[in-house]
Parts: sequence; structure tokens; C-alpha cells
Amino acid sequence: MFRTLTLSVVAAFGLATAGLAAGAAGHVEDFDFSFEGPFGKYDQNQLQRGLQVYTEVCSACHGLKFVPIRSLAEEGGPGLPEDQVRAYAANYETFDPELDDFRPSTPADHFPESGLENAPDLSLMAKARAGFHGPYGLGINQFFKGMGGAEYIASLLTGYTGEEKEEAGVVLYENTAFPSGWIAMGPPLSDELVEFADGHENDMENLAKDVSAFLMWTAEPKMMARKQAGFVGVVFLTLLSVLLYLTNKRIWAPVKGKRTA
Repeated sequence: MFRTLTLSVVAAFGLATAGLAAGAAGHVEDFDFSFEGPFGKYDQNQLQRGLQVYTEVCSACHGLKFVPIRSLAEEGGPGLPEDQVRAYAANYETFDPELDDFRPSTPADHFPESGLENAPDLSLMAKARAGFHGPYGLGINQFFKGMGGAEYIASLLTGYTGEEKEEAGVVLYENTAFPSGWIAMGPPLSDELVEFADGHENDMENLAKDVSAFLMWTAEPKMMARKQAGFVGVVFLTLLSVLLYLTNKRIWAPVKGKRTA
């Protein structure tokens, strides 16, 4: 079920951390995601497609150790039926200390850790990357566009120019989104690499957007609940402000009336 990736793919996001510290920011496309804005929400179908891309392409090297498998069935996420979640979990193995051996995973277990030592975990990658930057470090673009972690991941996956070079025995690939401009990970995606059951477009850009949306969900699984709570809070504070204003006006009306007289 899982595709085998070359060792060069493993360095992808790990090297991105060093690149962000050492070089100028790369070019990040402002992709249109359904969860953007104060009223945005995750597209369940997109999350399911992103899960498929992660499973078939990324999971061979990169883990999601902070994500419980049971969350795939929760509201606001991919929303898989419980029987499908159980079947999906069984594709992985979990070490059981009581058995002192591996057993098939269950929905109560987490996704496995990264399969290779230098393959970074992707659970929180969308929150660890800031896609949009403002001049002089002010973060103005982040204020208007958000952090853009999902956009950074999608831009990285689609930012290969096809140019290659070799340095110290390592093949580097030119990437317009990577801060230094060159990355050790070869292009992991290509057109029609994954076939979707719903017949959705599976060109490289759509694959990148789908898996980026899924990784945004793994990093912020309760984003919808947080937005809803924030909206209720704003409405409550607005009403409270109006009531306080009217109360204050009524209390001081006699005093102000005497001063006018």
C-alpha cells in the first residue's frame, strides 16, 4: 500500500528548518484553502484525499506520532466511518510492552513515528512553518493572510524547477519555495501519482493542496471549534459593551442633566 521513497526524499522538511534560519524566505504561493478566514472550515472530502496522499506517498518515511488514529472519525476532520478507521489502523503496527512484541494498531493508538531517523514528524509541520512574512520582520503579511503553513508546504511540493546540482556528493534540487533555493529532497509528487475514488483532479498542484490541507488539520484539529468559540466570544463582548454603554449613560444622565441646566 505504501510507496517506497528514495533516501533523498527524507531530508525534505528537516532541511527546511535549517534553511529558514540560514537563508531568506522563499516564494510562497497564496493558495486558496477552504479553512481560511474567520468563518472558513475544513473540506471533509479534501481531508480524505489528503489522508490518501499522505498514506500512499509520505507515510513511508514521515510519521504523525502526535495524531491519534481515532481522530480520523471525529467531526471536523476526515470523518471516516468507524469500521474504515479500524481497517485503516490495522495497516500499521504498534509495539505493545505487555506483549513485548508488535501487534496490529487499533483506533486508540497513534499514527506511527517516522520510519527513518532523519525523517521529521509531520504532525505539527503546518504550524511550524510560517509561509507569509512582512517587511522588516513586522509580520504584516501574516496579519492579513495568516501564518500560511499549509501554503508553505504546498509551495514547497510544487516549487521544483527541474534544475539539479551536486555538492559534497549530495544531489540538490532547485526549489523556489525553499529558503536557500536548493533542497536535498527530490520531487515527491507528480501528476496522477494518486488515484482518487471520487474522480477529483489529481495533478501535482491538487495533490499538494490536498496533503497540505490534511497536514493543517493534523496540526489544528480543533480549528473549527476554536473559531466558533471565538465568534461567540466576540458577539458576547459586543453585546456586553453595548449594555455597559447604555447603563453608564442612564446612571449619569441625571448628573449630566443638572450640569447642563
